Amino acid sequence: MVVISYGTLREFYEEYPDSEDALNNWYRATLAADWSNFHEMKTIFNSVDAVGNDRFVFSIRGNNYRLVAMIFFDIRTVFIRFIGLHKEYDKIDCATI
Repeated sequence: MVVISYGTLREFYEEYPDSEDALNNWYRATLAADWSNFHEMKTIFNSVDAVGNDRFVFSIRGNNYRLVAMIFFDIRTVFIRFIGLHKEYDKIDCATI
C-alpha cells in the first residue's frame, strides 16, 4: 500500500514519543500490505474498525491513540486523516474528517 503521509506520523510522535514505535510498526505493516478489502486488512490489524465513507479507525499503542485513515483499496492508497489522543478522537466525526 502507499501511505500518505509519513510526515503526519512523525509530527505526532515528536510530540508523543511513546507512540513512535507503535506508529512505525503500523506504517511498516501498512506499506508491506496489499489489501483488496477490509477483511484482508482485518487479518493484520484485528482492532481496526470501519466507520463508513472509506474511513477506518486503528487503535495505536493499546488504544492510547487513534489513527483514522481513508483507504482506497482499488488504488492501494492510504491517506492518514487523523492521529490523536483517544479523548481528541471522541470529538471528531470519523466519517467526514
